[in-house]
Amino acid sequence: MHLVSADTTLLWFSKNLKNDKKMIARIRAYFRKKTLNSINQDKIVFLERLFNEPIDNPSIYLKALRHRSKLADADVSFQDTDSYEQLEFLGDAVLDLIVTEILFEKFPDENEGFMTKLRSKVVKGHSLARLSRKLNLGSVVEVGSRAKGQGIEYSSSVLADIFEAVIGAYYRDKGYSKAFKFIADIIDQYVDLTNLVKTHDNYKSLLLEYAQAHKSPIPHYKVISEKGPPHNKIFEIQVSIKDKILGQGVGKNKKTAEQIAAKLALQQLQGNEK
Repeated sequence: MHLVSADTTLLWFSKNLKNDKKMIARIRAYFRKKTLNSINQDKIVFLERLFNEPIDNPSIYLKALRHRSKLADADVSFQDTDSYEQLEFLGDAVLDLIVTEILFEKFPDENEGFMTKLRSKVVKGHSLARLSRKLNLGSVVEVGSRAKGQGIEYSSSVLADIFEAVIGAYYRDKGYSKAFKFIADIIDQYVDLTNLVKTHDNYKSLLLEYAQAHKSPIPHYKVISEKGPPHNKIFEIQVSIKDKILGQGVGKNKKTAEQIAAKLALQQLQGNEK
């Protein structure tokens, strides 16, 4: 008579219990999705294809795709925290950590300053907006009735925010390991880290270095105008050195406008040297 050890029996029950829990979770997820309207079901299907796995908690992803303008609609009863902003905050931190790990492994011989600069290039708003466009996230963003038709879901600032919010939702739903793999795959597919090392796009820093090298006062940035509704601001900023205006930039946020102004200032100063 063949006797089965106690350890083997416990292992069998443990494996089957885990399988049962996964099955129950998938059944629950299935019925949660069935309670959604067709538009939201399509959004969840879109994300499931993106992640290449079923989504267990649809509500957190729908929140990640909801722009603040939707909270003002009269036909809904959302809380103040029901837009993507909280998840964007979480996703920003998760993204920073994961990108730091990736760079730490890829560039083991580089110092902290190198990795800090490279990380900032990977996670800056413009870069995240580009990744968002590659993934077509703008097509599933939910905006309020008053904001429809304005195209804010395709603006760089909103696309960058949505990317971070979706990462935050995926991390909450699936955990760090899966979030790490997803981000690592996205970077491997769409970001050339070796080429990114060679690019110089922090024009504010370059302008400051130029001023210091020429023993000039530090550049001064000033907001000239601020237009548009709260969810779709346009900033106009000028930069000057020694009270001489050298460049003026326009952007969806102050950082972008400052970078554009600094770039134009550098071009003017370097052009004067020729």
